[in-house]
Amino acid sequence: MNEIEFWKLISKLNWDETGDDEAVIEPVVNALAKMDNEDIFHFEEILAQKLFALDTMAHAKEIGDDAYVSDEKYFSPDSFLYSRCVVVANGKAFFEEILANPSEFPKDMEFEAILEISSSAYEEKNDDEWDYVSPTDYESFKNVAGWK
Repeated sequence: MNEIEFWKLISKLNWDETGDDEAVIEPVVNALAKMDNEDIFHFEEILAQKLFALDTMAHAKEIGDDAYVSDEKYFSPDSFLYSRCVVVANGKAFFEEILANPSEFPKDMEFEAILEISSSAYEEKNDDEWDYVSPTDYESFKNVAGWK
């Protein structure tokens, strides 16, 4: 699994099924489940790296109504993560644009389902529980340099 293959898989998201997140991710899950376990782990790692890269204060300030304002005002780390998922789910060109231009971040949108792709593919392929933990932590505030 490399970045080209990663983005090719992301392009399989079925946006005709918007509103049914499981149906949106199904083509990616099915394609990934046909690959080796190592490819599934690498897909998860590339996804984690992309989400980590977007974990910055500049991006957090642009997500819409729930945007980061200051340390004194509540800010949902989960909401920010799910907002970053939207950026990755919209493909390489969109990801690169938002990474370079935080002010263009899509407002008030979330797509948590992308986080289920690797585990669903692994479980479908192996009929076993997913227990892989990516070395890159994509949870909000983990990109310390992005929050300085």
